[in-house]
Amino acid sequence: MEDNIKHCPCISGNSYAACCQPLHEAKLHASSAQQLMCSRYSAFCLGNIDYLIQTLHPDKRQADDEITLAQTIKQTTWLGLKIIAHKNSGHNATVEFIAFYQENPLGQLHEKSNFLKENGQWFYVDGEFLEPIKLSRNELCFCGSGKKLKRCHNV
Repeated sequence: MEDNIKHCPCISGNSYAACCQPLHEAKLHASSAQQLMCSRYSAFCLGNIDYLIQTLHPDKRQADDEITLAQTIKQTTWLGLKIIAHKNSGHNATVEFIAFYQENPLGQLHEKSNFLKENGQWFYVDGEFLEPIKLSRNELCFCGSGKKLKRCHNV
């Protein structure tokens, strides 16, 4: 895929090569729903439509997924990811997250996502949209810069 990406878009603090790239290239499968969530976020950032479709549960795939995903990717500039909570109960899991995107003011996709593990592989099933959260200007920025929010994205 993209060998010139230094830091992983999922903001893990790791390099792309040591984080999501092996998943995107099907060298590894996600070991948890949270890891799949992060790798799917990175795939959205990088425009990796094939990975997004491959990690969507087969029962949820639609004929127009490729077109819909391409439109979303073209229209959205993702800025950061914040995992709020995750719960794993065997072959089912949920991950609550906020994905921040460029909009005026800042956009948030706050979702509680459902995942299912089948034949040793995690799949995204669906999600419930939640209300945006209020961000504190003194917390660390969601983009991974290490700066306080007020000094970085000034929300």
